[in-house]
Amino acid sequence: MSTVVDIRNLGVSFSTDAGAVKAVDDVSLSVDRGEVLAIVGESGSGKTVTAKTILGLLPETATARGAVVLSNREGTRESNIVSLSKQQLRAVRGTDVAMVFQEPSTALNPVYKVGWQIMEGLRAHGEISKKEARAQAIEILGRVGIPDPEVRVDHYPHQFSGGQKQRIVIAMALVLNPGLIVADEPTTALDVTVQAEILDLLRRVRDEFGTAIVLITHNMGVVADLADRVAVMYQGKIVEQADVATLFAAPKDDYTKALLAAVPYVGHGTVHAAERAAERPAGWAEQAPAVEARGLEIEYPGRFGRAGFRAVDGVDLTIRPGEVLGLVGESGSGKTTIGRAIAGLTKVTGGSLQVLGHEMLGGRERDFRPLRSRIGFVFQDPASSFNPLLTIAECVAEPLVIHGRAADAADARQRVDELLEAVQLPRAYGDRFPHELSGGQRQRASLARAIALEPELLIADEPTSALDVSVQARVLELFAELQRGFGFASLFISHDLAVVDLLADRIAVLYRGELVEEGTGAEVLGAPRDPYTQRLLASLPVPDPIAQAERREELRRLREAS
Repeated sequence: MSTVVDIRNLGVSFSTDAGAVKAVDDVSLSVDRGEVLAIVGESGSGKTVTAKTILGLLPETATARGAVVLSNREGTRESNIVSLSKQQLRAVRGTDVAMVFQEPSTALNPVYKVGWQIMEGLRAHGEISKKEARAQAIEILGRVGIPDPEVRVDHYPHQFSGGQKQRIVIAMALVLNPGLIVADEPTTALDVTVQAEILDLLRRVRDEFGTAIVLITHNMGVVADLADRVAVMYQGKIVEQADVATLFAAPKDDYTKALLAAVPYVGHGTVHAAERAAERPAGWAEQAPAVEARGLEIEYPGRFGRAGFRAVDGVDLTIRPGEVLGLVGESGSGKTTIGRAIAGLTKVTGGSLQVLGHEMLGGRERDFRPLRSRIGFVFQDPASSFNPLLTIAECVAEPLVIHGRAADAADARQRVDELLEAVQLPRAYGDRFPHELSGGQRQRASLARAIALEPELLIADEPTSALDVSVQARVLELFAELQRGFGFASLFISHDLAVVDLLADRIAVLYRGELVEEGTGAEVLGAPRDPYTQRLLASLPVPDPIAQAERREELRRLREAS
């Protein structure tokens, strides 16, 4: 049997107080051995619900109809997941099908060593000695690229980087050698360099283990890099299915065309940057900078006799009034540390950092406090930056109340309504709580809060990293409109080069705390000089299977050269 899973006329609905809500509507799919099927679509399209049905992971409020026929690796047994009991499902999970969850930090138990967590799966599915289970855990950690697996097997999740945690989650899925792996957004919050490594690993999993993969993602570059076939979902239905080359070259459905059109490309921002530069008034470059760093150093003190860690080392950068500086680099490069230092949230330990004319080195909080109303901050995850007990209107009103612009949230409501309209949210959404908004809507509300005080400087830390491409495109357009309308200077932090290229006037590249390259998008992304920038650019997957295959080969050559 070549088919690993065959989904036939699947329908899933959820019981709510307002009645049944249909999440998946008459979906039919199949995946063959050694094949990668990508299911794409925006949030709420039903792609994750479809994937979770394959493992029987739907909540009790869900009702499923149709059939999900799963075969074991040997092809000797078939099971209809929809009709299995809980005990039968436990026997199938891990051995026939396994899942790689979107957020490895929540999938891994923080109080147990990673080796124990891998061994737990082995011992749950058969009689195996502790010694043999440990040997298998070490072997699988080595196969997914964890260095020194004999030592790291006894480490806890917090001792690994984000990319390594994702590798461990993949190892947990592989250890029982299932015929099918369901990977739900496995690269969402990863840097492009780490993302490229995880995609290489999944490709090896397919080729070496012969494992079929169902890939759930909103990143069309990842789809072009890894998938063999693509299914596009919209409002619970499959609107288009095709092999990857055909789908990208000649999409048929209007929604698929819109989805591909929303994907940002490196190079698209050159025209926008030139237009913004032409609109600037004479003498603009001679204005006093909103932010100026000279030899900036930020060091975190060591503990228990250990030496301190220098996160930022000798960085020079300038942000002029009304200018957007894009700051890119992988995790640990110092991007967020610089953003927090500019906002007065992290202490400067060396060099000079002037923010709106105020020297941050050796400065006191009470001297900096009056400047806080002139600085806005957009956080990476608006869900955790909003107080879940407050309505959206109360959250947006917080800066106005704190800085004495309004007596309370009710007094600020008219201004809040104006802000919500400015970020293209209906006024009525102010009465909702954060959990009642989608990811894109929460990010818009976060932008409304950041511009509430009409700041001169806005710091945006990865504001679109977890958004669908269609939602991301709307948020980026909104950010550009707000920046033009309010004229604030901005530090836009991201690991997505295409996103930064669209918005930024200049781009600065950080690597291990040092600034390795700076210039316009055409200079940095069109003709990168530093080897790290070249690797970063080659690591970015593009939504074109043919071009992506060439880029993958180029990245391999760059890695070998370095």
